[in-house]
Amino acid sequence: AGTRARPRPRLALPAQRGKRGVGASRSDAGSDDDDDDMRGEHAEERSIRDAVFKLIVTHVEPNYSLPWQQRRQTSSTSSAFLIPGGRILTNAHCVESATVVRIKKRGDDRKFIATVVAVGRECDLALLAVEDRAFFAGVVPIELGKQLPRLQDMVTVVGYPVGGDNQSITQGVVSRIDLHEYSHGCAQLLSLQVDAAINSGNSGGPVLASSTPPECVGIAFQSIDSGAAESIGYLIPVPVVERFLADVSKNGKYTGFATVGFDVQHCENPSLRAFHRMRPTDAGVRVMHVHPLCARSHGDRLRAGDIISAFDGTPIANDGTVVFNRGEQRISWRYLLSHKFVGDSCELSLLRDGKRLPPVRLELQRSSLLVPPSPLHTAAGGALAGAPALRQTPSFAIVGGLVFVTLSEAFLRSEYGDEWESKAPILLMERLVNGLKKEVDDEVVVLSQVLAHTVNVGYETIVNCVVSTLNGERVTDLKHLVRLVHTNAEPYLTFEMPPFGEAVVLDAREARACEAAILEQHNIPSAMSADLLAHARELDGDASAPPGAGPKGDVGKRRARR
Repeated sequence: AGTRARPRPRLALPAQRGKRGVGASRSDAGSDDDDDDMRGEHAEERSIRDAVFKLIVTHVEPNYSLPWQQRRQTSSTSSAFLIPGGRILTNAHCVESATVVRIKKRGDDRKFIATVVAVGRECDLALLAVEDRAFFAGVVPIELGKQLPRLQDMVTVVGYPVGGDNQSITQGVVSRIDLHEYSHGCAQLLSLQVDAAINSGNSGGPVLASSTPPECVGIAFQSIDSGAAESIGYLIPVPVVERFLADVSKNGKYTGFATVGFDVQHCENPSLRAFHRMRPTDAGVRVMHVHPLCARSHGDRLRAGDIISAFDGTPIANDGTVVFNRGEQRISWRYLLSHKFVGDSCELSLLRDGKRLPPVRLELQRSSLLVPPSPLHTAAGGALAGAPALRQTPSFAIVGGLVFVTLSEAFLRSEYGDEWESKAPILLMERLVNGLKKEVDDEVVVLSQVLAHTVNVGYETIVNCVVSTLNGERVTDLKHLVRLVHTNAEPYLTFEMPPFGEAVVLDAREARACEAAILEQHNIPSAMSADLLAHARELDGDASAPPGAGPKGDVGKRRARR
């Protein structure tokens, strides 16, 4: 958790068409391709530059406030580059909500169609493919570096930032290596800080070491835009890139980063150490809380109050750091976790009541956050399988004019703007920041708005309230809510909302009867999103029902009447 004084990083966003840029990079004026021969460009340098491409992407973003709609179509430009195996790397935020991705080679007037193979939102990486083999003619892939650069090593950023149409090259040095928040995926992962210019449009471009031949040491992806800091840009380093590529290669898709399922605190306070009977030579971090889902699998092997002194044999200091980067510096112990996959195991060395326990081996699991970083429903297993998942609409269900959605950062940003962290209701923020799943399918279901009708008179002012129960049964997720409504045999539907138990009561028969009129009045094509419609058809036992058919055929009847 950072302090408010720390400048918040921003993504080096793709350059938006039709808008003024935030400033050209330092070398834009001298980067025209036509001048290559005049400057005596070396063949090796030309080969590297030919492997860096310009992306032209068309986006259609979901509307989280009105989830049955899409926002206005936009377009952007950014950067990408070729790596061995005919694979093309860029940032996830460059292709988010993409409908068409085109890619252009340096000095070529043609634009080739690219497809999104895999997307890693947490690590802000995406893998693209081009079917037309003519695209690869004469292009030599850029090799990924074998090790992290050292501080003050010279690096070169290549890409297509705002300020011009041709390729731009800027230079700087590595100024910091540390765990940092990735703005797109809200994950704490290894990053490189450089003082080279990284502007809008640089996203997805390679950052090259001054070696011979030049190797890629990272991918440009975000910078700090604040009056309190200057010349601070961030790179995704090669270890994170290789972890992403290995995940896609191993599983056929991106499956995400693993979690240990517990929270820790540092043991630097002498009284805290004495309370847990730690000797002067003992060091480690204290387990504060074991997440509910993980507690089931870990059992009594790990408890709150245990001291973790080593992770996979690597000693952990009282400040939660481990030796890193050839012993030149220290970094958070969670860096060791970032190399693991879901299903892998880790070995913990524990102290309990001053006694050293035998090493404990735990299986790593998926994140148990109640509100996941990605707001869209995804492929089986919770993994983003690629571009189709990014283009799906958010899940929603409408019951008697009540609009139910799932809580996500994207929803709060849509409702409350860029300052959503300070403007959103405290209850929603508490669930977003601190909420943990008790069951695998748990979500935060929100009554986002009420579409006015005589059946819901008096509830019109209710907005963005968490729904806890329906007819006395805890609502675990939107699919569960649809099932409860669908199978309800009571005369009323009673939705209760924390923290004081406010209730919304609808006549069940009237709520069903007015559905068609409400949808027609607000020009809404369906009472629920496609994923929930499929679930409703399963409840009806009619897998062959048309996509527009809702529970008990109400939507189909509405269409027949119209």
